Amino acid sequence: MAITIDLSGRVALVTGGGRGVGRGITDRLRDAGATVVVCGRSTPEDLPDGVTFIAADVRDPAAASDAVDRVVAEHGHLDVAVNNAGGSPGADAATASARFSEKVVALNLTAALHVAQAANRVMQVQPDGGSIVNVSSLSGMRPSPGTAAYGAAKAGLISLTQSLAMEWAPRVRMNAVSAGTVRTQVFDAYWGGPEGAAAMAAAVPLGRVAEPADVGNAVVWLVSDLASFVSGANVVVHGGGERLELHRFQEG
Repeated sequence: MAITIDLSGRVALVTGGGRGVGRGITDRLRDAGATVVVCGRSTPEDLPDGVTFIAADVRDPAAASDAVDRVVAEHGHLDVAVNNAGGSPGADAATASARFSEKVVALNLTAALHVAQAANRVMQVQPDGGSIVNVSSLSGMRPSPGTAAYGAAKAGLISLTQSLAMEWAPRVRMNAVSAGTVRTQVFDAYWGGPEGAAAMAAAVPLGRVAEPADVGNAVVWLVSDLASFVSGANVVVHGGGERLELHRFQEG
């Protein structure tokens, strides 16, 4: 008997699901048959057929709760929530302003908690419960020079995942995906052009960086029945790791 993943009939909310890594997650959930709603602060330029958008700044707990309520009002239930919204510009930790650091932590850590709390409220009373995935980063598992607040927030997100997996079981499964370098629209520019981007890709043991769909594949598996006994896990999607060339590019 072939093993397949079929998410038909399930409703998923993906924060920041309109572009970059989030778009890869959205596309793969949709490919598996899920009904997908994305939310974010700005309307995406384009979305796949059938995917809808809710404007919400999930750093605001009321906005996060409202986004979940709107999904349930439209579709009747919420089976999957993916906390993908995040990111940070580079900053010197010695001189970064308090306001800057607070915003980074809010986007990458507490926003995920707001959405998770709202989703859990719904999932706890559903017959089949639900599944929540937090998208973290290798920056939360190693030194993150130049993005210290971001790395600390992502480390906190992994810890939060483990704690909520215990608190909210057995109705809700909580897991994390920690992504390494991902080829998004800004990948080449971030690494200083095609030459730097190629060098970064060569530094990954598997010989390439992740595509957004690679992260999406991990999310799809985690929310599927194939992972029904997986909770509190952190699935690392990094192609085998990062060689030290990474820090030379970050500092150069």
